Amino acid sequence: MRMVFVHAHPDDESLWTGLAIAHHAARGDDVHVLTCTLGEEGEVIPAELQHLQLPAGQPRSPEAPDPLADLRRDELHSAVEELGAASVTVLADGAYRDSGMAGTPSSSHPRAFTGAGIDETSGSIAAYLRDIRPDVVVTYDAHGGYGHPDHIRTHEATRAAVASLASAGSAGFADAPPALYVVVTPRSWAVEDREWLAEHATRPGVVVPGQDEAFLPSVVDDEAVTHTVVDDAALARQTAALRRHRTQVSVFDGYYTLSNDVATRLAAREAFQRLDPASGQPLGVETQQLRHTGLAAGTTAGLTA
Repeated sequence: MRMVFVHAHPDDESLWTGLAIAHHAARGDDVHVLTCTLGEEGEVIPAELQHLQLPAGQPRSPEAPDPLADLRRDELHSAVEELGAASVTVLADGAYRDSGMAGTPSSSHPRAFTGAGIDETSGSIAAYLRDIRPDVVVTYDAHGGYGHPDHIRTHEATRAAVASLASAGSAGFADAPPALYVVVTPRSWAVEDREWLAEHATRPGVVVPGQDEAFLPSVVDDEAVTHTVVDDAALARQTAALRRHRTQVSVFDGYYTLSNDVATRLAAREAFQRLDPASGQPLGVETQQLRHTGLAAGTTAGLTA
């Protein structure tokens, strides 16, 4: 099986789908990573590298270099190598820049990813997919996981790209256009993870979300999940990949934090919905919870845990 994982920034491939990438690569599947930007607006954690980060609130001149981009590109390649993927590509040779959060100066940069038209960005992704000809494409859900504008645009552009391949009568694919999957978290896992973190993520300065705090919008009812990847062996490779993103991620025993110091569990499991690329609606949702394992290109029948 040939697979493409489409993400917005370096580190997203390891944070959101690192387990699935490592799992399928180890199975012998042909796994590729596409990154839409180089994460130029990332908040740098190590003090000795914070000079690479533009001070908050200051727009960067379109002509100014982006030294953080070069470092994050190196981190990306190192992480993807740890995961075992066959290749990593930056969309359109780096034509698009990290937009940052909505309303920040970076969102108005002339190369900001969200500033490009959806036809342009989906066309760039579709061109890449026609070259790779994957069976499966994986990206964020419609909320972008947690609402980052680049994540949302990546979902929109990827879904439009896959839909365009379907409407083109498989566009040269051997059998059919690729199946489209998005990353979600079943509610039962989200509850278990918070309970685990409250007990284990006790380092000073680490923030553990309270049991009463709202979940991310990508948390869904268990019945809405169509596929899962659960693989203890792949967790070591995902963890190694996250350590390569040292500007963005701090890895501890069984969990990690970003620059906001909020703990997220590394639980050796990831969950997905298969979507109809034209409508964006889930396909094959079953009443049996979390029973499909792996990301299969065909129907979900027979993929029992």
